[in-house]
Amino acid sequence: MLRKLLPFAIALGFVASAGAEPAKVIRIGTTAGPYAEILRYAGDLAAKEGIELKITEFTDYTVPNAALAQDDLDINNFQHQPYLDNQVAQRGYDIVSIAKSIIVPIGLYSTKVKSLDQVRDGASAGIPNDPSNGARALQLFEKGGLIKLRPGVGIKATIADIAENPKHLKIVELDAAQLPRSLDDLDFSAVNLNYALNAGLDPSKALLLEGADTNWNLVFAVRAKNKDNPTLKRFVEIYRSPEVKEFTEKRFHGTILTTW
Repeated sequence: MLRKLLPFAIALGFVASAGAEPAKVIRIGTTAGPYAEILRYAGDLAAKEGIELKITEFTDYTVPNAALAQDDLDINNFQHQPYLDNQVAQRGYDIVSIAKSIIVPIGLYSTKVKSLDQVRDGASAGIPNDPSNGARALQLFEKGGLIKLRPGVGIKATIADIAENPKHLKIVELDAAQLPRSLDDLDFSAVNLNYALNAGLDPSKALLLEGADTNWNLVFAVRAKNKDNPTLKRFVEIYRSPEVKEFTEKRFHGTILTTW
């Protein structure tokens, strides 16, 4: 009897496989480190619903938006809204954000001092050289009482907007990925968390970190024509789930914050 049924069972299995809906593939760009790790976890959950996530990791902040605009990606998750707005204004990308993701706090790190009180007069300080993250770093300097910015400059702050610099800080603008290495030469630097973790820096020992009240949360960005794409929207829902929230909080010990 088993031998008679076996061919029938195999045939049924073939029909089921042949009729199965093919996986929906999402090409997503991000930067190396925590961003990609969280995406991989969310991708494992999405796979259970037939969504296959293909992750490309970049080391240069300018590339993921170019790749998205050129249709080499379907979506990216590496930037905050001010950075996206700046890229759209400068490069004319038809890219929009569709949801918030995580908060990856920028922090002030040093190998020379252990607190902001120890920052000497005339100290050298590094900040990212892209406009939005540079402004973000300057706002953190202001939060730490190191400088005062002109009122109202907000997310467009530049070094030229420093109204008061009581410690006579010498501010050096560097590529964000180079800032961890700058700690050998500078007194302290503002380092994005993904680069800090990749460089082995401990966020719990930062001189100062952004908190959950920051406006610099990351976003999911897509080409405008895909803002209502159901597969992309479903993946974002999976990402913004209790399971991913719990994973993020446990894996990164509260140093990466969720927006949901």
